[in-house]
Amino acid sequence: MNKVVRLAVMGALLAAAVPALSATPVTLTVASFPDLDRDIKVAIPLYKKIHPEVEIKLVSRERVDHVNAMTTQLASGTGLPDLVGLEIGFVGRFVASGGLEDLSKAPYNVGQFQNLVTSYSWAQAKGPNGDQYAIPVDIGPGTMFYRKDLLDKAGVSEADLNKSWESYIAAGKKIKAATGAYLVASPVDIKDIYIRSNLKNGEGIYFDKSGKVIVAGNPRFENAFKLAKEAQDAGIAGNIKQWTNDWAAGFQHDQIATQPIGAWLNGHLAHWLAPDEGGKWRATNLPQGAYASWGGSFYAIPAKSAHKAEAYEFLKFLTLNRDQQLATFKEMDAFPSLKSAQDDPIMSEPLPYLGGQKAREMWREAAKHIPEIPINKNDGVAEDIINDQLDQVVHQNKDIKAALADAQADIDRRARR
Repeated sequence: MNKVVRLAVMGALLAAAVPALSATPVTLTVASFPDLDRDIKVAIPLYKKIHPEVEIKLVSRERVDHVNAMTTQLASGTGLPDLVGLEIGFVGRFVASGGLEDLSKAPYNVGQFQNLVTSYSWAQAKGPNGDQYAIPVDIGPGTMFYRKDLLDKAGVSEADLNKSWESYIAAGKKIKAATGAYLVASPVDIKDIYIRSNLKNGEGIYFDKSGKVIVAGNPRFENAFKLAKEAQDAGIAGNIKQWTNDWAAGFQHDQIATQPIGAWLNGHLAHWLAPDEGGKWRATNLPQGAYASWGGSFYAIPAKSAHKAEAYEFLKFLTLNRDQQLATFKEMDAFPSLKSAQDDPIMSEPLPYLGGQKAREMWREAAKHIPEIPINKNDGVAEDIINDQLDQVVHQNKDIKAALADAQADIDRRARR
């Protein structure tokens, strides 16, 4: 289907899928968090042009406060917004709460829009019954950012980084010897990307389709722990946690040579993490032909929203309107989930922060290969337990198989609560 036809079909679908709207002015309350709240700020004046009768009230809290507030409100059924922004790490928990509207059923029937959206991100908002409880607004194709100047000084090429995981570690040793920079901020960074890489459609990170824990004896976790341990022992992994002042300082002061993470980091580096380092960074694919998702945001309607029809119209505007998706992309560099937005010429523009590299083309292609991974309400619990066991492996020399066996038992115990 060519671009013109696809846009025409999308417009017809959007026009047809309209539940009964209120005839009187309505104030919609939208709960969100930084930076996703900027999406709403961009949308408000655009949406007012087509729906002047709708006022949008944005309630933005810091990420942890937002999650805590939504947990309390969904449990009590009181004080709920009409629309809520969700980060991928918390989608499973809120879906399992039973407090979100099932969008796969009438009057929404959002399944008709599935082919318009990046396939793996659509799957991330499904419940265990296959029903849809949220729609993705942006995605995080996994990529590797690297400091070209540090690699040049060490005589390391881009191919050395992504030819294989072994060559990646070997490159780190050369970089450390020549520049003093760490290959990665933390061994957790290697583990995080490795365990998410090249999963099959329908295969969860920590749980299988039936909810069984799949950690102990799993080569994916064993190899991830081995690589992380090797990096730690070689002195090429720091002890720097993401989203800390030390992490920002590491980018600013030549301490971190590579960062495997979601493509959205480009905007963060350019605008606030390390704005003065523009031109030094580049991006490449993950080692050994791996493809992984890292991050992503969604919108959902609480089941007890007072204005479901109006909330649904605004949700569609945020997630399925090409102009809105592109406006937000230009404002905050959040990679759009809508396929038609990914076809825009902006995707082929050179990125000044990355030395003029046209990296968005690479990220768009990567998104086509990322598997559809189901979510589980206990993914966050499992991640915390895995990180604790990894810490014991890399810092206390705990046996890897024993660590993963302990992790399996602990995750299983916590999941049964």
